[in-house]
Amino acid sequence: MIDRDHELSVTRQALVLDISRSSVYYLPRPVSPGDLALMRRIDELHLDYPFAGARMLRDLLGWEGFAVGRLHVSTLMKRMGIEAIYRRPNTSKPAPGHKVYPYLLRRLAVNRPNRVWAIDITYIPMARGFVYLAAVVDWFSRRVLAWRLSISMDVSFCIEAVEEALGKYGAPEIFNSDQASQFTSMAFTGLLRDNGIAISMDGRGAWRDNVFVERLWRSIKYEEVYLRAYDAVSDARTLIGKYLAFYNSGRPHSNLDRMTPDEAYFNALMPIPAAA
Repeated sequence: MIDRDHELSVTRQALVLDISRSSVYYLPRPVSPGDLALMRRIDELHLDYPFAGARMLRDLLGWEGFAVGRLHVSTLMKRMGIEAIYRRPNTSKPAPGHKVYPYLLRRLAVNRPNRVWAIDITYIPMARGFVYLAAVVDWFSRRVLAWRLSISMDVSFCIEAVEEALGKYGAPEIFNSDQASQFTSMAFTGLLRDNGIAISMDGRGAWRDNVFVERLWRSIKYEEVYLRAYDAVSDARTLIGKYLAFYNSGRPHSNLDRMTPDEAYFNALMPIPAAA
C-alpha cells in the first residue's frame, strides 16, 4: 500500500497506515533450510495440538529427531504468527495506542449471511520460504469472501482483503477478529468504523471464538497446501485461489446440511417470493 511516487512522504504514508517506517525499508534475511523444515513441522503439529506451547512442541519435535531448544521453537512460532491456544486470563498486549474492543458474539444468534464476518491470518509454507494468508469469512455460511497473500505480517494485506469484501458484498453488522496488532491497528479498525461496522475481538487464545476460520485453515492446509511445495508466491496465489474457489462452490459442509458455502450464502440472501 506504500506508494513511493506519492506526494506524501514514505514516512507520512507509514504513519497514516499505522505501520512501522522501518518495515518499509527492511529486507528480511533468508530463512535457513533447517528452520524452514522446522517451521513446516511446527505448523503441522500446531493444527493437531493447538494447545501445545513451545516446551511441548520442543519435546514433540525431539521425539521426531529434531534437535532444537525451547527458545528457538518460541522464536519460530512468533515468526509464524502462532501461539498455544487455550482459555486463560486476557493478558494480550496489542501495540501501544491500539484499542481493544469487547467481544460481541456471546449468545448471539448468527442466523443469516453478513451478520458476522471474521478475519484471521495463517502461515503458508513453500518450497523455499513462506507467506501469510489472510481470509475474510462469513460466519453463517463459512464462505470465504476475500483473501490475500503477503510476504510479511504488515496490516496492508488484511486491509486489502476487507476492502475487497466490502466492495463486493456490502458491510456486515459485526466484524470479529483476535487481538493481533494488525486487527487492533488504527488503520484496520478505522476502516471498519468508517463503514458503520461494530467491532468484536475475542480474547487471547480463545480459538473457539473464531472456530470457523480455524476449520478453514485445517481444510486448506490438509487438502491443498501440504500436498504441494509452491516454488513461487505466484504459484501459491494461483493454486490457493483455485482451492478456495472449490471450497466455496464445490465442497459440501456437514454443518451446512451438505450445502456448499456459496449455496448457504446466496440462497439465504434471496428474497422469499410473496404469496399470490
